[in-house]
Amino acid sequence: MSTATDPSLIGTAENNPYLAGVFAPIRQEVTADRLEVIGEIPADLNGVYIRNGPDPRYDPRGRYHWFDGDGMLHAVRFSNGKASYRNRWLRTRAWGREDHAGRVLWSGIMEPRDDNPPDRPLKDSANTDVVFFRDRVLALWYLCGEPYGVNPLSLETHGPESFKGTLPCTVSAHAKVDEATGELFFFDYGARRPYMRYGVVGPSGTVTHLEDIELPGPRLPHDMAITENHAILMDLPLINDPQASREGRHKIVFERSMPARYGVIPRHGRGDEIRWFEAEPCYVYHTVNAWEEGDEIVLDTCRVTRPAPPDDAAGPLAKMLAYLRLDAHLHRYRFDLRTGATKEERLDDANIEFPTMNLGRLGRPSRFGYMMHISPEPSLLFDGIVKYDTEKNSSDVYRFGPGRWGSEAPFAPRPSAVAEDDGYLVSFVVDESTGLSEVEILDASDISAGPVARVKLPVRVPIGFHALWVREDQLGSAV
Repeated sequence: MSTATDPSLIGTAENNPYLAGVFAPIRQEVTADRLEVIGEIPADLNGVYIRNGPDPRYDPRGRYHWFDGDGMLHAVRFSNGKASYRNRWLRTRAWGREDHAGRVLWSGIMEPRDDNPPDRPLKDSANTDVVFFRDRVLALWYLCGEPYGVNPLSLETHGPESFKGTLPCTVSAHAKVDEATGELFFFDYGARRPYMRYGVVGPSGTVTHLEDIELPGPRLPHDMAITENHAILMDLPLINDPQASREGRHKIVFERSMPARYGVIPRHGRGDEIRWFEAEPCYVYHTVNAWEEGDEIVLDTCRVTRPAPPDDAAGPLAKMLAYLRLDAHLHRYRFDLRTGATKEERLDDANIEFPTMNLGRLGRPSRFGYMMHISPEPSLLFDGIVKYDTEKNSSDVYRFGPGRWGSEAPFAPRPSAVAEDDGYLVSFVVDESTGLSEVEILDASDISAGPVARVKLPVRVPIGFHALWVREDQLGSAV
């Protein structure tokens, strides 16, 4: 029987690619030291590479969507030319409840929520992003949830982070940390008013600013951006289907008649100070960076033109596969604060996503971005890295090789680096022919030269979501 006629089949590994092969959960926690290295780990690469992603602890109930899995962190610690590995589940409230019950309690986003725990109809798994703020890693969830504090060395989950009891809402997946000011910027969104909030956590670790943002209705924003003096929020035409929402179902629609809107607000401004700039309809999963040039705000993003499954997608599996088949390109917006005009242009035709950059330049003019190149496979797989130089309008490309798939590759700066690209990229790579994983280390100034070192891992690291580099000097404050 085909998945087009039997939707229950996409809850099994035999029929759902996001439960099989390189995506299959490993369901074990491992610690390994003295890892084998091919080549030589650079002596000045010291810190921790951490990646988040879904790893369902129990077999799913009903139809499984890739975003449903329990959050699991995978980390490789680099110190004095040596490497060690560990992975740990995020001990969220939901994980704890299922651990106590010894079974799955939640169905995923493709199923009705009637049988889910009534106090938490959606399972907040914190499985999406990781950022470093003050003394710990924060694990975040894509539908907005509780930030979970994590020790970057042990990966121990400290628990929900309330910022000393000052957080009155949930937090979006892609919060931004400004290393220059020590502030964390975030937004929150939901199906009820206020449809969006914008907040700032100060360097002391308490929420210092929180504003309601007026929107025409509920939206599904995913990312934001900051500049030295502003934050950029999004009102995009990818929305929950109203009828499906009333029935307790999760279904998204792309309203091509609606413009994409980008809201520019002073960093510590009031909600009614936001200025909206209209652009062509699209969706943005991830921004690269933003900065100010005179009266203009420059915003570089990965712009998606077809974010919803086609109407003729036959069956739940086909719809999910189509939904996760990204069609994204590097795109630049310019918002003129003086005239209110928007200019936009595509910077490249390659299909790319999951961007990273030198976080020391976040919110300031930057030249380089590092994007994962999307393969033509039916599931979402990254077959290489593209480094963009937007000053020279050029790119450099590294491919992992046939049947080898990578993870988002954060930038690890060299100590005392002067050049923006003076550092390394690190990426988990899994080989589907062997089922083995490793970490590849690239010189960020010349990625096409290939890895300067490869660290072999004792377990397969399933394909996952977002990653972070925590510098050695940041680890000194970790608790």
